[in-house]
Amino acid sequence: MSKKCFEDMQNRGFFYQITDEEAVVKLLNETSTSFYMGFDPTADSLHVGHLLPVMAARRLQQFGHRPIMLVGGATALVGDPSGRQEARPMLTIETVRRNSDAIKEQLSRFVDFNKTTFVNNADWFTKMYYLDFLRDIGPHFSVNKMLSMDSVKMRMETGISFLELNYMILQAYDFMYLNEKFGCEIQVGGQDQWGNIVTGVDLARRVNGKQLFGATLPLLMDSSGKKFGKSLGNAVWLDKNRTPIFDYYQFWRNTDDADVAKLLFFFTYLPTEEIESLTKLQAPQINRAKEILAFEATMLAHGFDEAKNAFIAAGSKFGFADPQNTISTSSLIKDIRAANSTENLPTFEITEDEVSSEATSEQESSSSSSSGKWIVALLSESGLCSSNGEARRLIQGGGAYLNNNKISDVNYQLTIDDFSNGEAILKAGKKNIKRIIIK
Repeated sequence: MSKKCFEDMQNRGFFYQITDEEAVVKLLNETSTSFYMGFDPTADSLHVGHLLPVMAARRLQQFGHRPIMLVGGATALVGDPSGRQEARPMLTIETVRRNSDAIKEQLSRFVDFNKTTFVNNADWFTKMYYLDFLRDIGPHFSVNKMLSMDSVKMRMETGISFLELNYMILQAYDFMYLNEKFGCEIQVGGQDQWGNIVTGVDLARRVNGKQLFGATLPLLMDSSGKKFGKSLGNAVWLDKNRTPIFDYYQFWRNTDDADVAKLLFFFTYLPTEEIESLTKLQAPQINRAKEILAFEATMLAHGFDEAKNAFIAAGSKFGFADPQNTISTSSLIKDIRAANSTENLPTFEITEDEVSSEATSEQESSSSSSSGKWIVALLSESGLCSSNGEARRLIQGGGAYLNNNKISDVNYQLTIDDFSNGEAILKAGKKNIKRIIIK
């Protein structure tokens, strides 16, 4: 419990709508309360688009509140019409059961499993008699009001089935049931769940005379106005078999500059002051903030070791934003020695004589005679370029880098001074890299 819980959540941008803000502030700041979030198992994995409510649950739990994580084994068989232009595909009971187990495992990575109540609404809905449910719950719902809900109105032209119309009734009952069974007082959901949430608040008041509360989270969009959580039009999944961990890391690493602050507040637990400092960085230093975001987000989903491996692999391939750790951060990324992370790079060997001998005859005919290895020849011999001519054009076009410094002189000579611990990093563009070592 903390007197700063509501303010922290609000300052980080989590809350969009609240049914009774004064009461919710009191609950979150002065008590330890139970709240619930629901996830329908329509697939065997959550994706990044689901993560905002998960992160909100984790944050609330860290402030001493008790999460109830509901997997909708029953509601997934009905299909939520919210935000949909057409009905969801019908799933088999076995598919929903299998998906439910997978999602429960993923949710347990983000919240303290031993302090979280996991429930599946199939456990109570499958034991009900239809006529009893209609007689006990049906009278408390107005069809006119149901048709006025945004989730229903947007489907009136294309059509909405009676099956889907029942979804909000089931979700409303979930809230009332969880209050009766576990003392749940707050439901938190996405912005598109507002109608379903307030319907549950209303049902509990009508049936039991209980005052419950709801809060929604904002619909997360990227800087281009697209729904967050897609990469090249495809969902970014938490299941590493659907989205490899390296690709998961890169999704966050490739965040647009304009989105970095928002995502750091939502998807990391770095202090506010640190996030504000990181997001004031200018290019190219802002890339360090993106590395931290990607590392932290990957660590939450897949653990420290996998996040470390992804960071090293990405940095080795594309370059590290702050290899000397000059930018202050509390993230565990600071303990990873980027300078020692080049061992897995493609390697090209040269002799010590080559970086201290006289220039070759070809070199002498095209540049001044001096000690060292001609950079044009090295680009060609290492396989980064197909010929000396291509290497010249690469340098003249500004695409050649030595130790992350742009090479602007086609006559540059690589010498022993360009090596650190016996190696140098040569790049043709940002993706083609060779580790040059002295044998």
